[in-house]
Amino acid sequence: MTLKPSYKPMEITLIKRNKTKTHLRSKLGISPSTLAKMSNGEFVALSVIARICEELDCRIEEVVEFIDTNIE
Repeated sequence: MTLKPSYKPMEITLIKRNKTKTHLRSKLGISPSTLAKMSNGEFVALSVIARICEELDCRIEEVVEFIDTNIE
């Protein structure tokens, strides 16, 4: 099994909270390269995810989930 992060839950949470990735970037100082990593389904630091959870007042499951890339 190979797991890959998916930040699709964050997209849904942002919509529910009426926020944007631009808001996260400006409010939390998240770099554009980190947001690009998230868009590409790459790993980012847990500290970044924690700051996003705090800002959006949500649980980690509402920001990231892991998907199995070996599913055929």
